[in-house]
Amino acid sequence: MRLIPFLTALIVTAFLFMIVVERDRLLAFATGTPTETEAEEVTTSPSTESANTDATGAETLEKVSAAALVRVVVAHSEARQIDSAVVLRGETEADREVELRAETSGLVVTEPLRRGTHVTAGQEMCRLDVGTREAVLAEAKARLLEAKARIPSAQASVLEAEARLEEAKINDNAARKLSEGGFASSTRVASTAASVRAAEASIQSATSGLESTQAGIESAEALVAAAEREMERVSIVAPFDGILESKTAELGSLMQPGSLCGTVMRLDPIRVVAYVPETEVNRVYEGSLAGARLTTGQEVSGQVTFVSRSSDPLTRTFRVEITVPNPDLKIRDGQTAEIAISADGVKAHLVPQSALTLNDDGTLGVRLVDKTNTVFFAATEVLQDGTDGIWVGGLPEEADVIVVGQEFVTEGVRVDPTFREYEQ
Repeated sequence: MRLIPFLTALIVTAFLFMIVVERDRLLAFATGTPTETEAEEVTTSPSTESANTDATGAETLEKVSAAALVRVVVAHSEARQIDSAVVLRGETEADREVELRAETSGLVVTEPLRRGTHVTAGQEMCRLDVGTREAVLAEAKARLLEAKARIPSAQASVLEAEARLEEAKINDNAARKLSEGGFASSTRVASTAASVRAAEASIQSATSGLESTQAGIESAEALVAAAEREMERVSIVAPFDGILESKTAELGSLMQPGSLCGTVMRLDPIRVVAYVPETEVNRVYEGSLAGARLTTGQEVSGQVTFVSRSSDPLTRTFRVEITVPNPDLKIRDGQTAEIAISADGVKAHLVPQSALTLNDDGTLGVRLVDKTNTVFFAATEVLQDGTDGIWVGGLPEEADVIVVGQEFVTEGVRVDPTFREYEQ
């Protein structure tokens, strides 16, 4: 039992002796360089032996330097042309949807239609009780006939006034000529002149009466039109073909202006709506082909029919609408969808996801090696993600990407690379 502590003390003493006393020899042995004594022996040797010794020392230093470099695995990559689709997440939306509401008051006199009923344009959804509307319409039509009946009388009054004016002018003209020859008094001339002015006033009065009669006709026509429009409002019809989303108003319920009769929506075609960020909006155009995968697994395709010119003030994104055929109505309103919109192709490199790293500024990119095996950082842009790797842009046509060991080196450091091909 006492032998072990003794041996331990002996080993520790020998180790301290080598570190303190024989430090130079120990370092020379570790690095392969000669000690001072050996160096003096070398200088006393012939020149040929000195040259051989120098070459051996330089070779040894190179091996030591190579052994000190960090070993990394590098994949040589060449840029390839890919279809760079804009990937978004959105939802389906009905092409058209309207809430049918009453414009007048009245009791519903028709049976309600059930939810999901297919309706056609012009089909009656709700009908209200006519009430006194027919009587109001009949009264308005009667007033119109009465106003039109006054037209001949008013026109006759105008003609009569014109005839009297003509007669008054003739009498006035004759009186003036007789007065010039001394055959008529000035009183008669004044009387005929007054008759002319009275006839002119009669014409103005008759014309005013005619205009009043015509105004009465227009007023009566307006009342008739209002009564007819009120009669039309008792019937609420579907504005387009679609599906009744909600049950119509119940029989006997009282509807006021603004009361809901039912909701009709059109699902063929259907829209897929998403919001594209401002960094990608310039890559999306109207008419571009697009595809979508619904949460049910169904895949559909269509075209971009609308790209908003104004961004959402909160999210700074732009609304994009894709029109998709839906003849069997399998796609419902409000389903979540993953959308891919075709865009112009770009050149990109396929690298493993593990090769991506961040620099000191927090920029996403990869670390590369140049021809001198020196490390440098290149910022990248993620374009597509796949099972084989990730497609990134922003790199040169040919790049040597560090795929193993990139986290243990920094920019400007020389490394010892091992090259391998990355399957693309």
